[in-house]
Order: sequence, then structure tokens, then C-alpha cells
Amino acid sequence: LINLRSWLRCCHHRHLSNGGSKSAASAQPTSGVAFHGSPHLQHSKPTEHAPPYFHPFRPRAVPPRRGDPSRPASWSAAVADLLASGDAVAALATFAAALRANPAALLPALPPAFRAAAAATSLVAGRQLHLLALRSGLFPSDPFSASALLHMYHHCCRPLDARKAFDEIPSPNPVIITAMCSGYLRNNLVYPSLALFRDLLTSGSAMAVDEAAALVAFSSSARVPVRGITASLHALIVKIGLDVDAGVVNTMLDAYAKGGGRDLPAARKVFDTMEKDVVSWNTMIALYAQNGLSAEALELYCKMLNVGGGIRYNAVTFSAVLLACAHAGTIQTGKRVHNQVVRMGLEENTYVGTSVVDMYSKCGRVEMARKAFGKIKEKNVLSWSAMITGYGMHGHGQDALEVFNEMCRSGQNPNYITFISVLAACSHAGLLDMGRYWYKTMKNKFGVEPGVEHYGCMVDLLGRAGCLDEAYGLIKEMKVKPDAAIWGALLSACRVHKNVELAEISAKRLFELDATNSGYYVLLSNIYAEAGMWKDVERMRVLVKTRGIEKPPGYSSVELKGKTHVFYVGDTSHPQHKEIYSYLGKLLDIAQKAGYVPNTGSVHHDLDEEEKESALRIHSEKLAVAFALMNSIPGSVIHVIKNLRVCTDCHAVIKFISKSAEREIIVRDLQRFHHFKDGSCSCGDYW
Repeated sequence: LINLRSWLRCCHHRHLSNGGSKSAASAQPTSGVAFHGSPHLQHSKPTEHAPPYFHPFRPRAVPPRRGDPSRPASWSAAVADLLASGDAVAALATFAAALRANPAALLPALPPAFRAAAAATSLVAGRQLHLLALRSGLFPSDPFSASALLHMYHHCCRPLDARKAFDEIPSPNPVIITAMCSGYLRNNLVYPSLALFRDLLTSGSAMAVDEAAALVAFSSSARVPVRGITASLHALIVKIGLDVDAGVVNTMLDAYAKGGGRDLPAARKVFDTMEKDVVSWNTMIALYAQNGLSAEALELYCKMLNVGGGIRYNAVTFSAVLLACAHAGTIQTGKRVHNQVVRMGLEENTYVGTSVVDMYSKCGRVEMARKAFGKIKEKNVLSWSAMITGYGMHGHGQDALEVFNEMCRSGQNPNYITFISVLAACSHAGLLDMGRYWYKTMKNKFGVEPGVEHYGCMVDLLGRAGCLDEAYGLIKEMKVKPDAAIWGALLSACRVHKNVELAEISAKRLFELDATNSGYYVLLSNIYAEAGMWKDVERMRVLVKTRGIEKPPGYSSVELKGKTHVFYVGDTSHPQHKEIYSYLGKLLDIAQKAGYVPNTGSVHHDLDEEEKESALRIHSEKLAVAFALMNSIPGSVIHVIKNLRVCTDCHAVIKFISKSAEREIIVRDLQRFHHFKDGSCSCGDYW
């Protein structure tokens, strides 16, 4: 207690000497601490600084509320009130005053005092309180003090100390076990948290699981990749009757969401049968959007608008819906959502505004993304990174670097994600020297260690420039294990620069890392085909067949008048398919007269030349472009979304079509955006 008083006096003196304008973060206890009665505390070194004042620039105008000396419970209320107001130091000072006025106040006031030490993240004060609890016998006998003690150690990032204290409690009740599980979760120790919860169940206390314990368990299961944990917990809460609690069910939905697409049916079943609130709707919409099911997300959003019952969409709703629009490339729907954002005054909101920027960027309207970016009042690192990414994916590397420099001038420090955006922008624009510069600077100046994503951007950048040996050398020198994205970038560079030997090395690594991805087999097969190595092409086909690998069907989509039209290779399902093929034939004839030569190199070698050209004519990209030109306003920009990489022949012919039709055509494929205008593409024929 004496040491606690000394520490508080030191804090108070510091605050007054600084005019109440500076933090007391450097305050140290004025005397040493000798711990007794707890072996794990005897070896601790309480060297942590005391906590800063809350609201240091707004000192309290009135003295802290004092308790009635004759009523110990009033002191507890005084400590709890000050803690709730955000003044943890004053709460600890009131606790010290309580003990001076009435030692009987220790029992009711100790738990909120522990929580005040946790709020101040003061391990020094927390350990002093621990010693006081040991000497008074309140630990481990009093469950409220024990629970608060565990809370303190976890908030001070000392889970091992918390565990040692937990092990000293003879028979911890479910509340104490839940506090320990929650602390583990706070320190990202999810497996120990789930193991302790399992021990609670096996001890025969399953019926003692309450809302708090269920929330912690589901939050932990959301962070582990093991399938089945969330479903098991779901069965448990149904058994004990907690499936009617909105908070528990919403947390369960989030856990299913973190499990990915495999848990979607179970999550939807829960959603359909629960009593829904705005959190439920937001969680389910986000679950669909994050798994690429944009149509389902937008359909659910429309249902939410019409459900009634006081359900009102909010900033979280808009962020999820805008993500769905971004993935689907549905610019018209995205605009309508943006208009609603403006009407609700959320355009300046950091998170909603960033989602608007991301949506417009991924829908091909980077200039509108820039306008939305300018509306964000307080830009965070995600806002800046989203704008840099937007410019980068459209090939506007210089604009991306200009935004990055503006970010640095604003005082916002770039992080790991920001430098991925910067290096990707350099890669897409072919800015080799700038990419090399920022790759070195990110570590030397900003202290950001390169990760696999940064290496991937550099391999792509070097590959674009034809520096294949340097790219391969960088991969071999990596401090982390190269993933499929890095070897895939090198394989793509080998296709462009026709390096079969290095392509085979890259493909071998890719087949080891992701043997079921058909894209790698197709890419290597195309490299062989363009090199005239038809035996190897046939070998790849046999390999794909024997391994049972199925290539996802390629398709292209166009949004016109609020409706999305999807086309597959050789598609005849569209009502206008006859007109589309007729118009496409005219476009191709015009392109051939202007110099377009069909690239038949990667088409089956056992077909004659005419059959090869016919096979190329029915690709989905060409059908989508022809349909859009037929049905859109003259002079308007055409937007096409392709789920796979655009093929070389379609890329070549769309350049000719953009010039002959005098239209700008924007194609978003799996790799990037292609802006076709006046016979050229923004990618510089590298993708």
C-alpha cells in the first residue's frame, strides 16, 4: 500500500509540475518492491513505467468523488465511477484514500482497483495490488478479486503471470475460467483459450456456460483454421438454450464467416432462423461479399431495405455492400449505394469513404475514386493505401507515387500494406528504377521488412523489364519461403519473354505448392505451344486429365442499364446471340483489314488454320465487347469483367476494335485493368 501511495504521489507531482499538459508516462515508483507469498512474483522485475493520465490536456475541474468513510461499498462505487469516466489514475488514488479512511473498504474496492490498473496498463500498480490481495487473504479466496486480478495481468500483456495466478486458485468457478479464456483471446492465444473452455465443459460445468463464455469461445474459434469447432460450439449453445441470445448468435455468425466459404450454408441457416438485428444483417452481407458472392450479398441488402421492424442500415452495411459491388464490378449499383452514402452524410467517414474509393477503383473509374478520396475528412493508412492501389491497378504509376508522397508529407507513416501498393503500382506501370528505390527505402528509412507480397511485386517488376535472371536470383535470396504468387509471377514473365527453361523451373515449384490450380498448367501449356513444343503440350493435357484437374469456365460480364450480362466461350444462350455474332464478325473483318492477325499459336495444333481462327472468334471477351458496343450509347466507355486472364488474341483484337469503333474499352481480368484506347493498351502488352 505504501508503494502504491508513493507511485500515485509521483504521478500527481509529475502532472502538477507539467501544468497538467504532459503525460506522466515516465513516472517511476519511488521505492523498491518486495513481493512475498507468491513464488512467481518474487522473480519479477517491475520496471514498467507508470501509465499516462487519461485526458492529459483536460485536467478535472473538481476533485474526485470521495466515499463515505462509514460505508465501504461507497468507496467501491467511487473507484468504479472514476474508472468508468476514463480516469484510471484518479480511481487508484481514490482506492488508496479509501484504505486510509476505512480498511474495510479493501474487499469491495479491490476488484475495481485491479481494473483501474488494467485500464492504465500499469503492471507496477497491478503487482502492488496483487501483493495487497495476498497479504489480506482476498486472493485466491475472493472470486471477484481473483477474476479482476487475471483481467489486470492480461491487459498488461502478461498471460504467463495470469496463468500462474490462475493455477493458485483451488477451484476456479466458471466466471474465473471465462476471465482466463477472455484474457488468452486478448493476447491472441486462441488455442489455450479453447483448451480451457473445453476443460470447463469436461468438468461437468457445461450448463454453467453463460453468454460471456459463449462469446469468448466463438471469438476464439473464429481465429483458428480448424474446421468443425464453430459447428460444435453451435450445437452446444442450442443444447443449453443460448441460441436465442442476439449477441451470441451474431458472434457465431462472425465465426462462421471467418471459416470461409465452406461454412456458408451453416451460417445462412442460422441467419434465416434467428431474430435479426442490424448486426446480423451486416455480418451475413459481409460474409457473402468477402467470399466473392456479390450477387447474394446485394440480394440480401435489398431484403434488408424492405424488412422494416426498425432495422436501419449504417456505415458497416455500406462498407460490406460496396465491397460486393467492387468484387462484381457493378458500377451502376455501386453508384446508387454511393448516392445513399452521400444522403446519409457518411461520405467523410473514414471507413465508408475508403470503401467508396475501393469500389470505384475496382469498377474502372479511378477518377471518381480520386474525387471520393478527396471527400474523406480524416484519412488513415488504409485510405491512402486504397488510393495508391487504385491508381496502380490501372497502370497510373506516377499518380500512385504522387499520392504516396502526399501521404508522407501529411505525416501519415506508410506500413506493410502501403508498400505492397507502391511496389505493385511500380510493377503495373513498368517503373523499374522507382520500384528498386522504394524496395530498398521501405526497410532503410521506414523499417518495414519485406514480406512475400513485396518480393512478389519485385519479381513481377523485374520480369516485366525482362530481367528474368535477376528475378530468379531474388527468389533464391528471399528470407521467407516463396509462395505460389511469386513463382506465378515468374512464370508469367517467362510467357512474355519466351523463356521455356525458367518456365519449367517455375512450373515445377508451382505444381508442388498448388497442384490443383489449372491456371499454371494452362500457362505452361501455352508457353510450350508458342514455342512449337507440341509433345510437351500433349504431355500437359494428359497430366491435367490424370490428376483430375478441372479448369474453371472462363466468362466475361457487362453491366448495362442495371443488369449484368454474362458470356461464356461460344455462348448461344443470350437472346441477342445471333446479332452479337453477326456484329462481331464485322468488327473482326475491319480489324483484319487494319492489320490484325489472329494469334493461333496456342490453339490446338491438330486443327487447320481456318478452324483455329474460328475457335478464337467465340471467346467470351469478344462476345462481351460486341454486345456492349451494340447496346450502349455511342461514345460511352465500355466496361468488361473477365474472371480469368485475358487471352493474347483477345487483347490484340480489342486494341484494333477500340480504334475502329472510337471507343474506350476497359477490361478487368484476373491480373489487372486494361484500358484500350486508340489502338493501344495501358498495360503495355504485359500482363
